[in-house]
Amino acid sequence: MASSHSSSPVPRPSGGGRGGIYHKEREPSPPRCRPVRSLPDVCPKEPTGEGRGLCDGPSVVAEHDRWTVYSSKVNLPAALNDPRLAKRESDFFTKTWGLDFAETEVMPSFYLPNITREHFGPYLQETAQRERIHERCKTICPNKDDVDAVSSITTNHDKSRAELEQVPKIFMKPEFALEDPTTFNAVLPWSHFNSAGGKSSRDVASSKLLQEKLSHYLDVVEVSIARQISLRSEAFFHAMSSQHELQDRLQETQRAVAVLRGRTAAIDRVMCQGPLRALRTALTRNNCVKLHNKLKLMAAVHQTQPTVQLLLSTSEFVGALELIATTKEVLQQELQGIHSFRHLGSQLCELEKLIDKMMVEDFSMYARSDLNRSLKDEPQVLEKERLASLVFGLLRQRKLDFLDIYSDEMIMAAKAIVAQCVAESVLHIEEIDTEVVTKLADQMRLMTFPQWFELLKSVFDSFLLFLQRIKATLNVIRNVVLEVLDSYQKNRLLEEASSEPAGQESSNVQQLLQGEAELAYLTHEGLFISDALSEAQQQQQQAAVQDQNSVTGSRIQQGRAEPDSGTRESASREQSFMSGENMMPSELELNRVLNNIQELLYTASDVSHDRCVKVLTARAKDGSLERLSSAEFVCLSQAVDGFIKDTEELCGRRSVSLRGALQSQANRFVHRFHEERKTKLSLLLDNERWKQAEVPAEFQDLVNSIADGRITLPERKTPGPDDRKPTEFLLVNGQKYAVVGTVLLLIRIFLEYCQCVTDIPSIATDMLTRLSDLLKHFNSRSCQLVLGAGALQVVGLKTITTKNLALASRCLQLVVLYIPVIRAHFETKLQPKQFSVLRHFDHITKDYNDHIAEISAKLVAIMDSLFEKVLSKYEVKAPMPSACFRNVCKQMAKMHEAINELLPEEQTLMLFLRINASFKMHLKRQLARLGVVNDGGPQHGLVVVDVAFYTENIQALKSLERLDLNMAEIWEQKR
Repeated sequence: MASSHSSSPVPRPSGGGRGGIYHKEREPSPPRCRPVRSLPDVCPKEPTGEGRGLCDGPSVVAEHDRWTVYSSKVNLPAALNDPRLAKRESDFFTKTWGLDFAETEVMPSFYLPNITREHFGPYLQETAQRERIHERCKTICPNKDDVDAVSSITTNHDKSRAELEQVPKIFMKPEFALEDPTTFNAVLPWSHFNSAGGKSSRDVASSKLLQEKLSHYLDVVEVSIARQISLRSEAFFHAMSSQHELQDRLQETQRAVAVLRGRTAAIDRVMCQGPLRALRTALTRNNCVKLHNKLKLMAAVHQTQPTVQLLLSTSEFVGALELIATTKEVLQQELQGIHSFRHLGSQLCELEKLIDKMMVEDFSMYARSDLNRSLKDEPQVLEKERLASLVFGLLRQRKLDFLDIYSDEMIMAAKAIVAQCVAESVLHIEEIDTEVVTKLADQMRLMTFPQWFELLKSVFDSFLLFLQRIKATLNVIRNVVLEVLDSYQKNRLLEEASSEPAGQESSNVQQLLQGEAELAYLTHEGLFISDALSEAQQQQQQAAVQDQNSVTGSRIQQGRAEPDSGTRESASREQSFMSGENMMPSELELNRVLNNIQELLYTASDVSHDRCVKVLTARAKDGSLERLSSAEFVCLSQAVDGFIKDTEELCGRRSVSLRGALQSQANRFVHRFHEERKTKLSLLLDNERWKQAEVPAEFQDLVNSIADGRITLPERKTPGPDDRKPTEFLLVNGQKYAVVGTVLLLIRIFLEYCQCVTDIPSIATDMLTRLSDLLKHFNSRSCQLVLGAGALQVVGLKTITTKNLALASRCLQLVVLYIPVIRAHFETKLQPKQFSVLRHFDHITKDYNDHIAEISAKLVAIMDSLFEKVLSKYEVKAPMPSACFRNVCKQMAKMHEAINELLPEEQTLMLFLRINASFKMHLKRQLARLGVVNDGGPQHGLVVVDVAFYTENIQALKSLERLDLNMAEIWEQKR
């Protein structure tokens, strides 16, 4: 701190001043050059008229005293303060011994307990009440000395405060800085010294007065500071006196530490150096053993490439891959950084890529040779162990697309099978010249149906053997994949089983390490036990690595010693999987491979069906399959269905290509089949003369078989001498049916439809639609020919008689009888979702019944017109019976004669009831016109005689005895 010519008070041992404090005498100092220090002028005088520049002004500090040691006002804490530290240190040992002495952490002793606040809990509880009483007493009755000291301090403080208030406030501001021009001008108003005349006596007096004021302010501040220091002088002198005592204690401590170090050195020399030397020797021996093992491992790794070449020469891909993986693992973990092996890793990677290509090529050659070999007299799986080894190697290298290679070879082999079958079949056919006809499709079209059918069955048999071989091969591949998945599961179970013992073992290791802490501390050269523990852990890890080195070396040696162990691969495959677990595909990928294997079997089935479709379409290109007979097409359909069922049982896949091709051909066959029979039925109807035909015995047998539930066509019998003669009627369920020849053939035709549905269930819906169309055609065409009188122009009939009408009605009734039988047969061949098409039979039955009703109405209408014509001329007069009634009875007898043998008795009776009602209606109308009433008169008697004649003649007819004519209805009721 800068001083002025009036010195500040300092403590002195002698009493030269007042109260132990004296002031230095002010000595005039000679003028000299010193650095200018700017002090503010708190009481500036008014400027005089003399103008002077700043350079000519007096030096404000030129008259200050010379600085001495007594001018220093720095206390001991400020001197001991270390500016390099961020915070002030309370301990001054760092001044001599550096920062690390105080900041070094000392490990707590194991023998001293950790004292916490809880240990003082009982004591604090016991003394809490007395402490509260003591504090209360201190507050109520303060100490007398403390009161006097407080009053003295308060008085001195007030006096010092009054003196400090004389100092201007600008000096007390925290931002006080003379560098600031405003502050400088406020403290030193040089305007008073800038008069133009130079120095004057007034300016000199003004500057001295300013200097005196500033010196006075400095004295006030220094006195205040000295007063504060004096208040703390006791603590200061106490610190100075205790410093000497502390130095003495430090010297004693230094001597004790030197003695302790000497004793420790003696103990180290006598007790520690020998055991440590033994430990170092054991460590050196362990390092030599490790080095020897490492050299042996390097020798084994050095022989990897020749061993791999030897394994590849015998196609032992799995062993070579395992050896490469083991060697790479050793290079990465145990031999990392070995300069001589710096290129071996990349060489092994290239060798592994080469093995990948070799395995893919070998698998492709295997698939080609397996699929293209003869299908007969050979085992299903070719070189099973070789296949399993290839698949495992490909899985190990994550070459999961090998199934695509097999799929491509499978497609090529399927094409070759068809070509081979066609070539073998053509060799036995002399009519086909292979040099002229080179295309397989043209050769197949030149074959007859039996020849082509034999070729198709040969293709089917070949593809079944082909699929069996593929399934057996894929089963071997699937077993390898499942074996790998089983290894995954076993490893997972082993890990779960060993997790708990591993945890216990780790805890035991920690306890062992903690228990050997002191021994490790003694044998370790460092200072801390944690370093010794980490070193012990490293030693255990090195021991484990050494064991692993020995295991790895044995694995490599084993790979070198057994290069020809191909037959043992299936037994050691799980061990190989364990060594290359990180390279094997995941469980998700393996499951995807299993799905691809199943899909490949499905693809094989689809490919086989597609090639068979090619055979079918090549034959059907010229429409030859559409021209097959029903029996031939049924044989074709049964063969295809059998092949489809066999492949479904073998592969578990319902392929649709061959089934769709067969359905397409079946639709064409059904269309041709239906058109032929529809055309045939139209020709029969156009040539039908609607006369009763004789029923051959074979048709009667056909009807009898239908009655027995056999909806099939019976085999044709060769004619013999004992053949039965045709009958006049067709007996169906005990009823006689007079039919025309067309209806007999119609029965045979719809039985052919039913037979086709039985043989080919897939065409049931289409065949039902076509049969419905055929039945509708028969109904509509017969209606046109009979009711519409189309037979007059088509066949040349003169008229449509009542017998023709009755015969047509009876034929329609026979067809209606068989419609439920046909419906029930088709219902057994349809799927439940297809039952809606059966409604066609309901519509046909309704149409047929309407047609039968129209024929009955036509018969009644014929007699109705006759009654109207005859009875319109009726007159009530003798002789009786009248000619009109005789004519009516004659026509009724003819009608009865025409239909009695054709229609059953119930239908005849119902028909004549309707005819009789028509007769009564016309007679009643005529009697009303003639005015004849039921009055018992002569005319009434004549009419009664005619009616009795009519009733007698009608009831005399066959099957009309029970006919109730009720002729009383002809008379009008009297009002």
